[in-house]
Amino acid sequence: MDRTALEGVVVLDFTQFEAGTVCTQTLAWLGAEVIKLERPVTGEQGRGASADKKGADSYGFILLNSNKKSITVDVKRPEGRALVLKLAEKADVLVENFSPGVIERLGFDYETIRSVNPRIVYAQIKGFGSDGPYADFPAFDAIGQAAGVVMSITGEADGPPMHAGVNLADSGTGYHCAIAILAALYQRTATGRGQKIEVAMQDVMINFSRSAWGRQFMTGEEAPRVGNAMPMAAVAPCNVYPCKPGGQNDYVFIYTSRVPGSPQWKRLLKAIGREDLLDDPRFATPESRYEHREEVDALIRAWTRERTKEEAMAELGAADVPISAVFSTLDITRDAYLRQRGTMVEIDHPVRGKMVIPGNSMKLSDSEVALRPAPLLGQHNDDVYKGMLGLADEEIERLRQEGVI
Repeated sequence: MDRTALEGVVVLDFTQFEAGTVCTQTLAWLGAEVIKLERPVTGEQGRGASADKKGADSYGFILLNSNKKSITVDVKRPEGRALVLKLAEKADVLVENFSPGVIERLGFDYETIRSVNPRIVYAQIKGFGSDGPYADFPAFDAIGQAAGVVMSITGEADGPPMHAGVNLADSGTGYHCAIAILAALYQRTATGRGQKIEVAMQDVMINFSRSAWGRQFMTGEEAPRVGNAMPMAAVAPCNVYPCKPGGQNDYVFIYTSRVPGSPQWKRLLKAIGREDLLDDPRFATPESRYEHREEVDALIRAWTRERTKEEAMAELGAADVPISAVFSTLDITRDAYLRQRGTMVEIDHPVRGKMVIPGNSMKLSDSEVALRPAPLLGQHNDDVYKGMLGLADEEIERLRQEGVI
């Protein structure tokens, strides 16, 4: 392949923790040159958050910052600020997800950056809309989920609201921001101008939850928590079912849709050897199966308990029944196919050593980017300051000695 999808696109990365880092990592996976700007000595906060080993970046940082470059710069010093503005002149994108007001106090607000580069795409990720009543409130993933409906519809019907096990607000907002940046870059090819992008966690979580409004329209009431059931309409089977040997994640999830004629339900009965129930009126319709869902669950459990989750998935999947084993992080790490596909990738981190981590989930036929480990702090100072800004070795060494970089 001669070039990657975003080859030549330069991104200044003022991000930390997850929402922003996911955005810039996504752009890096697509071939952009992502330059992470970090404080000297300490670096981005995510490097040390939840760290388990002195002198080693946290696993969270390593997972969210692959394929990036790292430079250090003290932006509170005049020389450091001048370096950032010089980089902004040459960049295509700037992304930040500091707490509200921080980037402006540092002197890198949109108007300032646009004044040195009108073509730049300037993207901000926040918890709440900047023109709303919660604009100045700090936010993390669970806050975004609570503010954007997700927690209100997650959990058992008789239990409290719960946040999802994955960081939907953080990663979801990061992906939304990356999409917006790609759109702005495309628009720039026609207008020649950059623009400002704002993506708020609350907005994204509302967007992720929009199907829940279908239930509200149907009932006239707020969308409920339904556990493992489908939020739009009652259906059975729609649950997790235990498998042998009975470990914490030895389950499969099985679901048959409400398609007229119930073809998936009929295929399920045949696959588990219960053709005798094909004409049973208790299970004739989605409504009747839901009414008798405890009996439905009992007959499926009797079958799944005799198989491992992989065996059950193989048998019912081959019978065209919707099913998946409940795969854990360890299951996925050991999956040979996902290693071959590049969903899981082995890296050799200079401090942590060899690790198998999630890779790029987007597969482009004409753009392939090899996964590189997350950078060490300041690893690319010479590369960027010499290559992009043309600074001499002596100048870089002076800046380093004086703590500017």
